[in-house]
Formats: sequence, C-alpha cells, structure tokens
Amino acid sequence: MHRLAGLFAAFIILCGSSHTPALAQDKTLTVFAAASMKNALDDIDAAYTARTGVKIVASYAASSALAKQIEQGAPADVFVSADTDWMDYATAKTTINEPTRVNLLGNRLVLIAPKDSGIDKVAIGPGFDLARLAGDGKIATGDVNAVPVGKYAKAALEKLGAWQAAEPKFAMAESVRAALTLVARGEAVLGIVYATDAKVEPGVKIVGTFPADSHPAIIYPVAATTTAKAETADYLAFLRSSAAKTILEKYGFKFLVSPTS
Repeated sequence: MHRLAGLFAAFIILCGSSHTPALAQDKTLTVFAAASMKNALDDIDAAYTARTGVKIVASYAASSALAKQIEQGAPADVFVSADTDWMDYATAKTTINEPTRVNLLGNRLVLIAPKDSGIDKVAIGPGFDLARLAGDGKIATGDVNAVPVGKYAKAALEKLGAWQAAEPKFAMAESVRAALTLVARGEAVLGIVYATDAKVEPGVKIVGTFPADSHPAIIYPVAATTTAKAETADYLAFLRSSAAKTILEKYGFKFLVSPTS
C-alpha cells in the first residue's frame, strides 16, 4: 500500500512538472511589428518584461509580410503596422480586434546616403531631380507596391515629379531595414527610409527630408489580434504610457496619443 501511495505521489509530481512549461508560456506575448520599430520596441519590451515578468517575443518584417502571416494563422497577439493600409487589410480579413486599434505613432520620410558620400544637404521639393542625383548608382527603398516605406516614397516622388526618371534606378528591398543596409554597405548611393531608421544606423547620413505634404501621413497603428491572449490589453496600455512615450521619442517617433499613465 505504501509503495502504491509513493507511486501515486510521484505521478502527481510528474504531472505537475509537465504543466510548468505551459504556465510559463502563458506569460509570453508575441508581437508582430514593422521592421522600423525594432530598436525602440526592443527597449519597450525589455522595460515591460522588467515591470511585469511577461516575456515579449517580437517578430520584425515589412508590415505587408506580417499582415499576410497573421492572415495565414501565424500566432501573434499584437500587430504594429507602419501604415494604415495594412492594418485595414488585417481588419478586413477579420484577424484584428478592431476596438483595440489605435493610431500610435508618426514618422518622417528622409533621403539618406552612405556616411562617407559626397552628397550632402539636398533640397527636396517640386522638380527635385533624384535620377540625376543618383547618377549611375542605385536608390534603395522598400518594395513600392507593398512595403509601406516604398509606398510612401513612390507617392512623394510622384507628387514632386521625380518618379518617372528615377524608377529604373530603384533597388526594391523586402523591408525598410533591408534598404537601410544596402545604403550603409554602399551597395546603393541613396536610400529612402524613415528618419528613425537613419538615426540608428551609423553607416548612413540624412541628406534631405521629404515635405510632409508630399506623401500620405506616416501613421503606425497598433492593435490586438482576434486570437490575442488576455494579457495583451495590459501590453497595449503600456505602449500608450509615458514610459513608452519617452523611449519612442528618443528614437525619433512622434507620439500621436495622450499617454495613459
């Protein structure tokens, strides 16, 4: 009888230990975020984990790729897009919990060159001749048909009358960070990225800023997915906090909401 009781106790202990990883997993949130968010969001996630014990697993890519991954069933709790179009797409596919959606951040579109480039202080306005400026070199940005930064870039260049001549010189990258890398390595003589990206890459310099009215407003909406864990609401609240605002503004983002705490 004692031996049976001992076996039963051992069985209970084993069962209990097998549940421990599941409990740990419950304290993890998965965030799908636009590539340009990486440095700032890594800092925010570290602060959030330190405060709550909840681990954040972040996946960074172009908003277009992330929206489609979520549509295909990728297990994300939060989606942060670099434009409203891809958040609208996710909402239309019913993968986003629409009441949780907030337009959180703004950004600026800039022209960059390698740090040691002879190109400097470019005035960007109507009649801006980007093709001539690039010469025989390539211009890097995100895919203009899908990646938000590329869509903003094309819109700006069309409005300024520079797109048609410059289009053949473009190297389309899979994300804004991939475009940034091409310029930092000198594989492209110019690039169009967000101001926040240029700020974190020592291998490039900003040579011009696109007028805000030359392209649609750069807006980063954030929302929970329809499959989000209950803890997601607290994380979204933290993204709107004064602590998050301080971090995001340090990286050059514009905070578009009133801090919640």
